[in-house]
Amino acid sequence: MSGRTHAGACPERTCVGCRERAAKNDLLRIVRSEDECVPDPRGTLPGRGAYLHPALVCLDQAVRRRVLPRALRAPGALDTKALRRYVEQATVAEQATP
Repeated sequence: MSGRTHAGACPERTCVGCRERAAKNDLLRIVRSEDECVPDPRGTLPGRGAYLHPALVCLDQAVRRRVLPRALRAPGALDTKALRRYVEQATVAEQATP
């Protein structure tokens, strides 16, 4: 035996907004449904996914840099209204908890 402990490795993903690596549980998975970005908090929706910090700063960076269509392999622009609404609600809920 090597003496190493086998701690549970947490998978890491890269945020498409700020390009920082973080634990998969700290990021929000996004998938493409028709012509819009849909949040996938449970991580079970089918299709190609991208990861994003659930923060408006990262969402704004991703939209400004136009990385969501590229990350999700979409042929054109994607509607982010549902995603923005989800992130805003998550931000409000996070600020409300002490």
